[in-house]
Amino acid sequence: MPLALKPATAWSDAYDRCLAVAPEAFHDDRVLNRWGGAWRRDGRPAPDFSPVDGTVLAGPPRLDRSTAFRAVRASVDEHRQWRHVPLKERAARVTAALDAISAHRDLLALLLVWEIGKPWKTACADVDRCVEGVRWYVAEIEGMVSGRTPLEGPVSNIASWNYPMSVLMHGMLVQSLAGNAVIAKTPTDGGLACLTLACALAAHEGVPITLVSGGGGELSAALVRGPDLGCVSFVGGRGSGAQVATSLADLDRRHVLEQEGLNCWGVWEYGGWERLSAQIRRTFDYGKQRCTAYPRFVVQRSLFHDFLDAYLSAVRSVRFGHPLAVESPDDPLPELDFGPLINATKAKELSDQVDEAIARGGVPLYRGSLDDGRFLPGQDTSAYLAPVALLTPPGSSPLFHAEPFGPVDTVVPVDTEAEFLAAMNASNGALVATISCDQEETARRLAAEVRAFKVGINGPRSRGDREELFGGLGASWRGAFVGGELLVRAVTRGPEGERLPGNFPGYTLLPALSGPDGRLEQADR
Repeated sequence: MPLALKPATAWSDAYDRCLAVAPEAFHDDRVLNRWGGAWRRDGRPAPDFSPVDGTVLAGPPRLDRSTAFRAVRASVDEHRQWRHVPLKERAARVTAALDAISAHRDLLALLLVWEIGKPWKTACADVDRCVEGVRWYVAEIEGMVSGRTPLEGPVSNIASWNYPMSVLMHGMLVQSLAGNAVIAKTPTDGGLACLTLACALAAHEGVPITLVSGGGGELSAALVRGPDLGCVSFVGGRGSGAQVATSLADLDRRHVLEQEGLNCWGVWEYGGWERLSAQIRRTFDYGKQRCTAYPRFVVQRSLFHDFLDAYLSAVRSVRFGHPLAVESPDDPLPELDFGPLINATKAKELSDQVDEAIARGGVPLYRGSLDDGRFLPGQDTSAYLAPVALLTPPGSSPLFHAEPFGPVDTVVPVDTEAEFLAAMNASNGALVATISCDQEETARRLAAEVRAFKVGINGPRSRGDREELFGGLGASWRGAFVGGELLVRAVTRGPEGERLPGNFPGYTLLPALSGPDGRLEQADR
């Protein structure tokens, strides 16, 4: 039986629901910017397209530079009032915003499916993690801000498209809870309607949010170098992150710059292949389009035959396709590992990189086919890429040293511990890494030399939150570390002379290690 779109899940259905919930933020033909306490019909909108099947979406209303400066100045005025609002009232307003987001969770998740291609279960988890995470901060905030004050200016947020709720909206609500007005640029590649609806729900409750769209080149002067900003928070690639860091170089300004790194999974003196196969399957969640994905496996050569059996078993079980396609109207939405990549351009770029790497000597261990995916009859599949695995990508290929941000794995066999560590550290710093090794003493000795902030022993690491701090080593991070109390400290002022922990000159942290039980260990160096 051919697949069909699940009833009441079309983009038009989702947009009509947005119009009903927040008519001030959504007009018939466009989504609005918000600044100065009002939703405004400014900017230059252009059509956008869903990676799911090419459906035309509402595009971001891109502001010019002068309007962006006006928006920032208006946020500064809001900040001067909000920072004096009592903590109890701030917590009540943020809690009301969370209640509203929870009430509209399914609509927000459906928007994420259409705008950035998340499978339904993954999209729901993005919304839920935002709500659950911020509720924890509401419960803990009184102790976290004791003896501290809000910043002198608002927090400016620039983030990638892949986690609009659990990363970007989560951060904005915690920043507001701590006493700051917040500014956010909508991600260029997707998530506009979802983020706009979430911000509208928070604005209903009096949370001071500015939300604007535009290109980085146009808005950077206002959103990064604006003279009255208190902090800049950036999540994205190293290229854009380096530009932000350069813009901040001569400013004494708080900053949190999370950038990608090539997260590696090493296999050394190991024999738990069934467990590893299940772990590899889970690494394909959301098509590896996340900052803590594992696209590189470094494998002891004498174990390669066993690793290959475990790997192929995992990758052949991966399910991908249209996130809203069902066989019968009464069927639940499919539980997929991933849907499309963020757009057709990215899918072609990765496919071309794979072809080029093979032409230069890389060996294709596995190359899936779109014929294995779940698709509607005749749908546009240009943004989809089936899983690929390459053995020993050539050093000239981007797949050797950079994060692919898609379902493309590379496998590097090594013979010695020195080769193992060199391959694990190929990108000069990463956010996470894992070592699968039967001997914990050996695993910890190797982990101490891996340039990743979090290193798992026989298990994956994640971004984490709440009590668990997060950062990066090398070029994967610049500025203050976050998570739990450190996130609040990054956006508040403490005692005079306080030094924020992070990737600042003269301050280094040992990697955060975790064993099979998941417990975290951290030590200063």
